[in-house]
Formats: sequence, structure tokens, C-alpha cells
Amino acid sequence: MSTLAPLRLLREPWNTSKGNQSNVTTVGSSTWCQGLDIPNEFFLTLGLVSLVENLLVVAAILKNRNLHSPMYYFICCLAISDMLVSVSNLVETLFMLLMEHGMLVIRASVVRHMDNVIDMLTCSSVVSSLSFLGVIAVDRYITIFYALRYHSIMTLQRAVVTMASVWLASTISSTVFIIYYRNNAILLCLISFFLFMLVLMLVLYIHMFALARHHLRSMSSQQKQPVYRSSSLKGAVTLTILLGVFFICWGPFFFHLILIVTCPTNPFCTCFFSYFNLFLILIICNSVVDPLIYAFRSQELRRTLWEVVLCSW
Repeated sequence: MSTLAPLRLLREPWNTSKGNQSNVTTVGSSTWCQGLDIPNEFFLTLGLVSLVENLLVVAAILKNRNLHSPMYYFICCLAISDMLVSVSNLVETLFMLLMEHGMLVIRASVVRHMDNVIDMLTCSSVVSSLSFLGVIAVDRYITIFYALRYHSIMTLQRAVVTMASVWLASTISSTVFIIYYRNNAILLCLISFFLFMLVLMLVLYIHMFALARHHLRSMSSQQKQPVYRSSSLKGAVTLTILLGVFFICWGPFFFHLILIVTCPTNPFCTCFFSYFNLFLILIICNSVVDPLIYAFRSQELRRTLWEVVLCSW
């Protein structure tokens, strides 16, 4: 049983002939192409950290009625998505460790069924996590550009429909991916979805930053004080963090998928495939970083988090 399968099944391309596979093995035998041997204990530790973080976010939002708004509901769903990534990783890694040490013996048929369930959970959480990142970007865009109409545009009913639609679409798409993961068309759809989310977030956040820059320039000219540069720099840093973390955590994995489709036998691509474990680590790291960016920046939520930690429910 392999952790985060079928993502692990994408470690190497399946569309290579036997003759090409021997060449790939020869080329990939160099030291640089050996990849990284990441112990299962590290996956387990990282998953636990992510699980605790996102569980605290969900508990804080449920506890504080002031946080019962569409924006925080979306953040809560993002936390649940990241938490499911952690849970699926923890469960499968734990079973692997128990089986490796001979503490657990399971029939092969049972292992396959467990893999299918965990695979579906993992893929669904990955797709929903990407989706809610885009939903949060759209919600913030509406908050800034349609502030007076926000509550009429983003009603609770529409927020619930949006969340239900994302979860339903994620479940269906993950099921299709589990069944047809060897089909290049499925991989192209997954790659297109990632690129769409990246472009969507890039366009929305740049537009929001441009508006903030315009307002700061107006305030600076009226007050005749050099507040523009420092405020603009702070906004630029925030924007860079949001987009940078998203691209760094998700980019290598989706670039891996692109190489599987475009150059499965190329020596460079073969060496890149050997670092697949690192790409999985980055995806899990994104689940750790998401609460720091989208949740813990809120003063109200941070205060509630302290109350939850101190058990003052």
C-alpha cells in the first residue's frame, strides 16, 4: 500500500514502452536522479501538525458567532479540505508503518479496498482545497469592489449552495480520477483546473492590489505624507505571499503531471519524476500554511483560537 495513491501511482509515467523503460532506468541511475527517500514518520508528523492547525480553525469558527459569515464559512471549508488531506495521509501512513513493522497483517483484497477509499478521500480533498482557494479569492474581490452590495450578493443561501457545489463536484471528479487516472485526458483536465485557479487568483489579487494602490496614492496626495510606499510595499508582500505559497506548494506536482503527458521518456523528465515524494510533502505543507495565511491573520479568529486552546468553550 502506498501513501497518497493514486498520486503515488503518478510517480512515473505509464505510457512508456518496455524498450524505453530500460533507457529510462539507465539514464535515471545517476546520483542526482535517485530522488529523496522521505521516511513515513515525517509524513506522519507533518500530517499531525496540519490536522491540529486546521481542527483549531474549524473549532474557533464554530465557537464564535461573530465568525458565522460566508467569508469564514469558506475558510472553514478550506480548513476541512486541508484536514481531510492530513487525515487520509495519517491513516495510510499509519497503516504502512504498522505493516512494515509486522504489527498488522491485512489481506491483499482488504488493502485494495482501503486504498480506493483513501484515494478517493485524498483526491476529493485536494480538488476541494484548490476550489475553496479560488472561492475565497472571489469572495474577497466582491468584498472590496462591491462592498455596499456584498451582503445582497453573497447571501448565506448562495454561500451554502457554493459550498455544496464544490464538495459535490470534488467528490465526482475524484471518483472519475480514481477510475481513469491512466488516461491523459483526465490529467489534462486536472492540469487545466490548476492553471485556471492560478490565473483566477492572480487576476483577482492584482486587481485588488491595484485598487488599494490607487486609494493609498489618493490618501498620500491629500495628506502630503509619505505613507504610500510603506503601505504599498506591505500590500505587495501580502500578495506575493498568497500567490507564492500557492504556486510553490502546488506547482511542482502539476508540472510533474505535465511532464508525464508531454515527455515521459526524456532524461530530464525522468530525473524530475524521482523527486515525487518532495512534491507530496509540499502539498501537505500547503495544508499547514493555509491557516496561517487565510485564518490566523484575523484578530477575532486569533482571540477565539486562544479561547479554544485554553478550553474556555
